[in-house]
Amino acid sequence: MAQIIVNNVQKVFKTPGKDVIALKDINLEIKAGEFVCLLGPSGCGKSTLLNAVAGFALPSAGEITVEGKKITGPGPDRGMVFQEYALFPWMTVAQNIAFGLEIQKKEKAEIDLTVNQLLDLLHLNDFRDRFPKDLSGGMRQRVAIARVLALDSPIMLMDEPFGALDALTRRNLQDELLRIWEKLGKTILFVTHSIEESIYLADRIVVMTYRPGTVKRDQVVDMPRPRDPSSAAFNDLKRELGRLVMEEQQRHADAELKLAAID
Repeated sequence: MAQIIVNNVQKVFKTPGKDVIALKDINLEIKAGEFVCLLGPSGCGKSTLLNAVAGFALPSAGEITVEGKKITGPGPDRGMVFQEYALFPWMTVAQNIAFGLEIQKKEKAEIDLTVNQLLDLLHLNDFRDRFPKDLSGGMRQRVAIARVLALDSPIMLMDEPFGALDALTRRNLQDELLRIWEKLGKTILFVTHSIEESIYLADRIVVMTYRPGTVKRDQVVDMPRPRDPSSAAFNDLKRELGRLVMEEQQRHADAELKLAAID
């Protein structure tokens, strides 16, 4: 049974002069424990769809349900990890991780236990008393992930969380995320521009069209993990997805040229 159901979703942004259709006729089902990537060029509505699932920006039409309940706003069943780390600079690593639990008024013993478990899980023990300014970008993102995991949401929504990192740090965190996902069994919906990242991580890759965003292809990735980016199967899929994404990138470029001509 699907845990997340996106049913005929549309999203329209009203702007001076005309309405912008960001999403149109999106239909998608995600099972509990699946790792699904949303892939496509800028302007295809990936983050708009993610924000709709998060409850931050509800659809203009259609509906999204989680465990059969319609999403009407943010909820504790969905944790969000952003590209920007959004850590509190005046709090230590341990305090940042504990923050959500303190807001929920959990007992101190439970908070301490959860924080210690997550510090260990994400290899942050040596940094527990450091402040965000003392951490690298990769370490800050580990803390951001730990803070979401502390709330124990069954669903993790991730908006290009590794997009600002260098290639080596990015691969290390991809491996860390897969390890955590396999250990904890979370459902992950992950936005990325990177074709290689989507193939490396996902059970399924949902390729989206340029505005209005629709599902161009829902691609199952049946390669066993850990995946080898140099393998023939990996690169065959990379070429095919690259072709699909470049078609939409060209549509984007053509639309920009048409707009420039009108101006």
